[in-house]
Amino acid sequence: MPPALDSVNLKILAELRENGRISMAALADRVGISRANAYARVEGMVGTGIITGFSARINERKAGLAVSALVFVTVHPQMWAPFRERIGQMPDIEYCCVTTGEHDAMLLIRTVDVGAMHDFVTGVISAQPEVKSVETVLVLDEVVDMPYLLPSDIPERDLAESPLGLTRFTRASPNRGNLTT
Repeated sequence: MPPALDSVNLKILAELRENGRISMAALADRVGISRANAYARVEGMVGTGIITGFSARINERKAGLAVSALVFVTVHPQMWAPFRERIGQMPDIEYCCVTTGEHDAMLLIRTVDVGAMHDFVTGVISAQPEVKSVETVLVLDEVVDMPYLLPSDIPERDLAESPLGLTRFTRASPNRGNLTT
């Protein structure tokens, strides 16, 4: 854990997760430090990039985005740079990450209805020259909606009692190229 994330900073981040609009005085009171200390710590975490911004959380369904899908994308070898650039310019994509396993990337997409999802996935994502294949999984219900996790959120577990279960890892083909460029 970086030295900047001591127990007080973790408490500050937990409070900000629940209410990003909290005043510095109220934040300091909840964490048990002075207002000046709270302000300095928040500014310090912004300055080091631990806190990357403040924003409102919305209910996507109530905002008109009733359909969500995870779109798993397989990219043609040696096409990562243009894929990343093109995906990064699409405002329709809420989230994109590079993955291990059968597919190369996962996109979170939200649309107004199933037809709009179909049009975007088949007409835009699948049509990109870098895309080899897509697999779309509609989201039926979002059970956990945490804006971010903190190291202090994760409980210690005795892994000796828990078998690995159905964990599966698929190795990438050696011909796939570099995934980071």
